Amino acid sequence: MANSIEPSSSLSFTSSSHLSNGSISHNQSSFSAPEKGVNLEVFSLNKLSSSLEQLLIDSTCEYSDAEIIVEGIPVCVHRCILAARSKFFYELFKREKGSVDKEGKPKYPMSELLPYGKVGYEAFLIFLSYTYSGKLKPFPMEVSTCVDNICVHDACRPAINFAVEMMYASSIFELPELVSLFQRRLLNFVGKAVAEDIIPILLAAFHCQLSQLLAQCVDRIVRSDLDTISIQKELPTEVAEEIRMLRLKSFPDDENTAVEVDPLREKRIKRIHKALDSDDVELVRLLLSESEITLDEANALHYAAAYCDPKVLSEVLSLGLADVNLRSSRGYTVLHIGAMRKEPSVIVSLLTKGACASDLTLDGRSAVSICRRLTRPKDYQAKTEQGKETNKDRICIDVLEGEMRRNPMAGDAFITSHTLSDDLHMKLLYLENRGTLFCVYDDFGLYSLEIFEVTTVVQ
Repeated sequence: MANSIEPSSSLSFTSSSHLSNGSISHNQSSFSAPEKGVNLEVFSLNKLSSSLEQLLIDSTCEYSDAEIIVEGIPVCVHRCILAARSKFFYELFKREKGSVDKEGKPKYPMSELLPYGKVGYEAFLIFLSYTYSGKLKPFPMEVSTCVDNICVHDACRPAINFAVEMMYASSIFELPELVSLFQRRLLNFVGKAVAEDIIPILLAAFHCQLSQLLAQCVDRIVRSDLDTISIQKELPTEVAEEIRMLRLKSFPDDENTAVEVDPLREKRIKRIHKALDSDDVELVRLLLSESEITLDEANALHYAAAYCDPKVLSEVLSLGLADVNLRSSRGYTVLHIGAMRKEPSVIVSLLTKGACASDLTLDGRSAVSICRRLTRPKDYQAKTEQGKETNKDRICIDVLEGEMRRNPMAGDAFITSHTLSDDLHMKLLYLENRGTLFCVYDDFGLYSLEIFEVTTVVQ
């Protein structure tokens, strides 16, 4: 028998997130009888929706027959409901039985269900709640906003990323009404977000084959100042080529594109970048000696801060041949790029070599504000468990805030860490391979940095 999935004519929204606290309990009396004048069909559908939702949020209603493992967390599901609502799950459960646990429940790792993209735990719970109840819950603030208190969260990266995760879930698991909804939401982001934040939206549109959204993203990037290297490194080859051709057609008389490119110079710069990709700093040194191209002309520090192993960046800095505060054609310093990457060792290496934390982008953002707008409250507030990786998000912000505190000329009055005074006195331990990055702070900020060879976690 065929299983057809018909999109609903409208979406229901609810004003509170039951999934966030699990505090809902059965209240059968509220559905004892429809009020006078209430349509019986609407009343019955609302009751059905509420009853199905109880299967997800009420621990006493444990009738699940499968588990989907998301970010290491098992999420109990009912295969009959998912199969009825989603053609993807209908085919999955018909085709695969999953690995069975002691209780006899088949398990399905989320990573094995997704051909592309990412769907996190919170996004899957929102998707699952809609699948069961037909009602779309509000997004949890801890994963759909950033930790910048002056941000309105209408186009910061966490807001975009969560909507992208919902799009991947809606598209891959085949709920067309949600695809339409989140395509409209992402289209709204395209006009507001900074150019580099368009990239995850474009990738979602490309993989989910959303032609309208993809066209809007391509058009926005064509008109933006996003550099060619970022486009080539982070976008599919065919999309990058389309953007290149559209830029040539759209701005044939632009003075920036009209200047003839020296192919030999470009070739030499690419060789330097390829040497950095290969972690071969000695080759970089050789290439510099064989040509007139400098590290600054190749934007080598920007490139290494964005794409290379942190140790490679440290080695390039040690050459002493590049300006650590050089600005790219987009007005970004190397520290701005390091803040976008959110890698503590990159940020600390740059600061110890004299990177200026007070430098602002052309639109007025400092490195610490960039970092804040990329960080979710969930990640910032996460506690580090013994023997596990240190909270990188928190370290990046605290390191930059410490430097801003040390340098009162920074001009960023919005230092928002809730425990700043305590954090500036702590020792930041960051494990990287077999070496530990050891940063010591006092009231004036960062003052020492050493590498200790260790094999265990230092308490």
